[in-house]
Amino acid sequence: MKARRLAATLLAAALAVLVWAGCAAHPDNRHDVVVGSGPDAESTLLAGVYLAALRSYGVAAHTQAAADPMAELDSGAFTVVPVLTGQMLQTLRPGEAQSDAKSDAQVYRAMVSALPEGVAAGDYATAGEDKPVLLVTATTATAWGGNDRNADLSLLPKHCDGLAVGLVTGRRAPAAIGSCRLPAPREFPDDATMFAALRAGQVTAAWATTADPSIPGDLVSLADGKPALIQAENVVPLYRRNALTDRQLLAINEVAGVLDTAALADMRRQVAGGADPLAVAGAWLAEHPLGR
Repeated sequence: MKARRLAATLLAAALAVLVWAGCAAHPDNRHDVVVGSGPDAESTLLAGVYLAALRSYGVAAHTQAAADPMAELDSGAFTVVPVLTGQMLQTLRPGEAQSDAKSDAQVYRAMVSALPEGVAAGDYATAGEDKPVLLVTATTATAWGGNDRNADLSLLPKHCDGLAVGLVTGRRAPAAIGSCRLPAPREFPDDATMFAALRAGQVTAAWATTADPSIPGDLVSLADGKPALIQAENVVPLYRRNALTDRQLLAINEVAGVLDTAALADMRRQVAGGADPLAVAGAWLAEHPLGR
């Protein structure tokens, strides 16, 4: 009888170990904060930044990708989705793409007013952006009144006639800069081909983005001043209303104070080199810890 009880006890213990191991291998994350992203690496990287922020505050969270992250956020399947302000405004209100909202504050306010019911916006990164930027050669920048390192976008309208602009296929760019209505861009398959055409004089200028890690050092970015001529694209977290605690909301909002364009470009450079986006984001936040 004792032998049977001992055998039963050992069997129960063994089953408990198996159950524990199964739970450890497949944790129940149904109550995690879900940080959503699109399927592309750049969107995954941004999700990784906010995932790392939440985890740094002891919040149980994981990432999940979807073809339409906003639809998942709207349905409640996702809790947080990082986006760029201008792109989101254009998605929600396509007509706003040509509106007077250009500065980071103007675009943020317009985006917030267009969000669907149940979705709110956290603090945007004032220094963390990825907006369109026009590149020219040092020779062109000097000829336009700048120099071989700096030139202002406000110079462009004075040289609008005969302008030829390059753009990588699939990207979006402004149709006008101030009073200059830009011609239809010449499309290129990739950055390297477009930059080569720019250096060869086949186009006068070429579109990139401020956090593009592939911008060569010999090309000049036309700086957008004040008032802004190109619509802002600042990193911002969108989240489900009433789904985050005060501490969780603090975690995602504090990203705004540490993320800048240079850091975003550097992380994108690492990802383009084959690094895992979530690992890159986690390593960056470890070097730039959020305040407590």
